[in-house]
Formats: sequence, C-alpha cells, structure tokens
Amino acid sequence: MRPWVLLSVAVSLDGYIDDASAQRLLLSNSADFDRVDQVRAESDAILIGAQTLRADNPRLLVNSAERRADRVSAGKPEYPVKVTVTASGDLDPELRFWHTGGDKVVYTSDAGAATLGDRLAGLAEVVALGPELALSALLDDLGERGIHRLMVEGGTGMHTGFLAADLVDEIRLAIAPILVGDPAAPRFVGPAQFPGGAQRRLRLAGVEQLGDVAVLKYLVGPADEPLR
Repeated sequence: MRPWVLLSVAVSLDGYIDDASAQRLLLSNSADFDRVDQVRAESDAILIGAQTLRADNPRLLVNSAERRADRVSAGKPEYPVKVTVTASGDLDPELRFWHTGGDKVVYTSDAGAATLGDRLAGLAEVVALGPELALSALLDDLGERGIHRLMVEGGTGMHTGFLAADLVDEIRLAIAPILVGDPAAPRFVGPAQFPGGAQRRLRLAGVEQLGDVAVLKYLVGPADEPLR
C-alpha cells in the first residue's frame, strides 16, 4: 500500500513560494507555522527535494516537545522519517538535515548513487531506484517500510512531479497576504501536463483562517475517479 500523500505549501497571493533574494521569504505567521508542526507530527515521513534542501538548509523537525512525546506514547518514533530526492547525488553531508531528528532516506537514480558513494555513510540510507528516478517507485518503497502518511514540503519540482504523476491525495495550501511579482522567484508548481488538465476541479474540503493567513484543504484523488 502506498502512503497517503499530502502536499504542504505556503504561497503568496500571486502564487509564489519565495522571492528571488538570498534570504528566505517567510510567508506563514506563527499560528500557521504551528499548524505545519502539527501536520508534521501526524505524518510518518516528511519529504523535501534536494534543491530546496540545498537552498534552505532546513532541519525539518517536529518542534513541539509535547507532540513528539505524543508520538512516542502512540508507539511511533519521536520524529517522522526524513526523506529527500536527488537525481544527481549532489548532497552536502554537512547540511543540518542529516544531523537532527531520526531516520533519513535518500532516493536517487543509479547514477546519483554512484556520485554519492559513501558520502552519507552513517547519516542516511541511500536507495537507488534504477536508471530513472520514478516517484511511483519511491512511494512503493515507502509503503513497504510501513509509511502510511507522507508529507511533501517542496519545493516546486517535487510538488510539480507528484501532481503530474497523479500521486497526490491532499493539498494543504496556506495563502499569505503578500504579493511577490518577481518572474525569477519560484512558484508552487511549474509547467506540466497535469492529469485531467484545466477541466479537472479538485474538491475543497476545508477553509481555516489563522490570523492573516487562509489555509485551504483540497482532496485530489485519481484523475479518472469522479469526485463525490
């Protein structure tokens, strides 16, 4: 069984997830950051693409000690498994991602695994998925590891890839009252052939206001399955 895939993203009013400066643009407010921490705590694994990993150098943790204790009480590891994806194998072992939290898994291609070599020995498990890096194969492997809920936190390439492959079950979209307007800045998704095209409408399953941020919950489901 593949895990339930939840895309989590914060965007500006005009659809950007960051600006083009060297400093990361914080779109969420404190209440929304706490909501994201809750979603992390409810997940079995959290995935981030290698490009975002290199750019933001995140720790990707559940920050609340109470939520971590609740996970342990429920028989789960203190932290969700941390996952990253790289086709090239270009990953720095000094990134904070490797040195905090629990288990880490890197999915890559055969060529990427050869490039990585033993660079991450003792820091993460490296899984080569073959000549091509297929997200469907990644989900199959996570399912075999007992991962039931996967939270995908970006970036653009990962969100685009999962949606284009029709592998997403849910989207949590936080909208910040900010206009970026920079064509060089990254967006939520890039150009792709999305299943169902522009005629496909996702199901809005919830709207929440957190201060000046609106959080929309959409259920996706397979493109050939009519929404009820």
